[in-house]
Amino acid sequence: MSIAELQVYSVEEADVTGGVCVVRCVGGVARAGQVYAAGESRITLRRIERHGRAVGSFEAGHIAKVHLAGAVVALLTRGQVLTSVPPDGHALEELEAWLATDPPLRDEPHPRTLRVLAGVRMRDERLPDGIRLRWGRIALAATHRCARAEGGPDLLRAPELASVQVYLIEQFGPARGGDPAALCRELLALMDLGPDQAAAQGRVWRDLPYHRIRHLRRIKSLIPWLVLVRPHLADADPSARAVDAWAAVRPELP
Repeated sequence: MSIAELQVYSVEEADVTGGVCVVRCVGGVARAGQVYAAGESRITLRRIERHGRAVGSFEAGHIAKVHLAGAVVALLTRGQVLTSVPPDGHALEELEAWLATDPPLRDEPHPRTLRVLAGVRMRDERLPDGIRLRWGRIALAATHRCARAEGGPDLLRAPELASVQVYLIEQFGPARGGDPAALCRELLALMDLGPDQAAAQGRVWRDLPYHRIRHLRRIKSLIPWLVLVRPHLADADPSARAVDAWAAVRPELP
């Protein structure tokens, strides 16, 4: 894999043909000749300068002055991240093979970059359903890698994972998109309160310490995803009754 990311520090000069920027490589290896995405636009990295001389490449963690071709250079802003893209896009088979090795988190591409790339293709209705499903599985894998890389409570990361899983279920049905009941059980297991307990705390949330308010809000953020998959559950399923109970108390949560 070779996906590089550049974060813009400043735009030193720019015109309709391109410009010069100071950037930091935040992922992979930046090389002269690479093409970078800025939204729907493309920018070519023509020249790299470090310490007053031209170099062919520079790695993550280093800063350089780069000469870029493309009118959109003038619109770049401080902090914006540019992601390298091959002329024909990232190959699905290449990404699947790379993920199959369970590569270390320090290896490129960065999990969040991969999640964004896969999410865009997963939602591209011009692609055959089978291809979109494969991109969806990559988006799920990348979301799990994000959680490992960024840490934090499972409850905090759950909405990102649920958003991908729910999309696949809604678009392709439970048979191909995933198991709605398993998803509900997974999300419900993250809730350390029952609906009645959460509702009781919700009614007095202004009196609670901030960390409890934040916790209630994280629980609340999962309920819409549960509600979306509820139609795919049998009424006799215990998860269905739990989803109904949580949907009823959601208005009382902060």
